[in-house]
Amino acid sequence: MRVVMFGYQTWGHRTLQALLDSGHEVVLAVTHPKSDHAYEKIWSDSVAGLAEQHGVPVLLRNRPGDEELLRTLKEAGPDLIVANNWRTWLPPEIFDLPPHGTLNIHDSLLPTYAGFSPLIWALINGEKEVGVTAHRMDAELDMGDVLLQRSVPVGPHDTATDLFHRTVDLIGPLVADSLELIASGEAVWTPQDRSRASFFHKRSPEDSRIDWTWTAQELERFVRAQSDPYPSAFTHHRGERLGIVSAAVSEGLYGGTPGRIFIKEGGGVVIVAGAEARFGRLPGLVVKRVRTEDGTEHAATDYFRTMGGYLTVRP
Repeated sequence: MRVVMFGYQTWGHRTLQALLDSGHEVVLAVTHPKSDHAYEKIWSDSVAGLAEQHGVPVLLRNRPGDEELLRTLKEAGPDLIVANNWRTWLPPEIFDLPPHGTLNIHDSLLPTYAGFSPLIWALINGEKEVGVTAHRMDAELDMGDVLLQRSVPVGPHDTATDLFHRTVDLIGPLVADSLELIASGEAVWTPQDRSRASFFHKRSPEDSRIDWTWTAQELERFVRAQSDPYPSAFTHHRGERLGIVSAAVSEGLYGGTPGRIFIKEGGGVVIVAGAEARFGRLPGLVVKRVRTEDGTEHAATDYFRTMGGYLTVRP
């Protein structure tokens, strides 16, 4: 088959590599220009660079749909478009152009976690597994019929970085298997259960702000979901922004006001957490490592020299 690829960052890079390894003819790669967005500078393997290494023509676009792009696509004559981590909506004149349509690779187990940053949101929400879905693109975001899915379990100490590495390794085999099914005429497309669908927006700095009324278990996942190199979960101490780099759920139960810097435990410092912390029946969050605004990382026991005071949502 003649294949056109739309994609960006490491997800797109892995997809393009799988297409190049598949034996099918990659006739064009369309990707985004480099971005200064915090989440787009992470996992930034270049689709354009890989395509150029293999003599594949490249077009850079922030958004699709201009006449030059449409003309180039028609001239390329693809049998299939494969997309992964394309950051804007593709119009039907593109996704319906090839005879086999467009295969989108999305890093969640659809129909849940459609949209952006699914691994981070899934970890925050305590999901037991994450994965990757190959589905047919249509006019609705990440809602087309599913061809294949692959999953990996989420361990009790996994970070978003751990899950990224495990799920990105699923892309190559998933793309190869999908192309084989499509080319052989054996593809079976399964409609998504719309009643289970969930959609998540692109993350911004506000989404990393800690709310101390969440339980310690929720906050511990929140910290793991924003592991390096992602922007860390943050709070404020004495008016200054403070990143929480690592944390755990306390062994003891602590009462009081959420956000109170309370006591040392387990190699860290307990912060009172949970909307019902006043009853004294909830664990706190043991903060183990923090990062100050200048980028310096500290053990929490070194940073919090005395107990007392509060970590706050705002300065």
